[in-house]
Amino acid sequence: MSYDYKKYIASVEDFPKKGILFRDITPLLQEGEVYRQACQELGDFAKKVGAEVILGPESRGFIFGCPVANDLKIGFVPIRKPNKLPRETIEATYELEYGKNILSIHKDSIKKGQKVCIIDDLLATGGTMKAAIDLVEQLGGIVAGIAFLIELKDLKGREVLKNYCVKSLIEY
Repeated sequence: MSYDYKKYIASVEDFPKKGILFRDITPLLQEGEVYRQACQELGDFAKKVGAEVILGPESRGFIFGCPVANDLKIGFVPIRKPNKLPRETIEATYELEYGKNILSIHKDSIKKGQKVCIIDDLLATGGTMKAAIDLVEQLGGIVAGIAFLIELKDLKGREVLKNYCVKSLIEY
């Protein structure tokens, strides 16, 4: 069964600050079968690109990446905000559409040559993904694919990711 996922996304004006139209995924998460189907589609993509591990940025990348990794019987690697990971990390700074942030990953989390599929809830400007890609590649991993529930086309994030295989389930 295929769902019109847009029916399960709430649009919230002026969040997290004035002028931002936030796409809230929580209504989709509350519908078990719809959530399961979205994870299945993301997992089908990860399998198609030959992923050996799933990587998800904090925090909504965890929501989709963990069930995909579990279904595919492969590992999950979290990318977190600074000072959240207990062992030695590397970091990357990136721009958001409304500020800056830093991502961290454990230095030993990706093996050299390992095929990685990065999964997150939303592609906006591509800044988070570019930072995640940089971290994977610094560790010697291969970004086999990048998948999103939502893509905000007007923000042109896909252009930042043009050298990679990208999949999104919803476009706005």
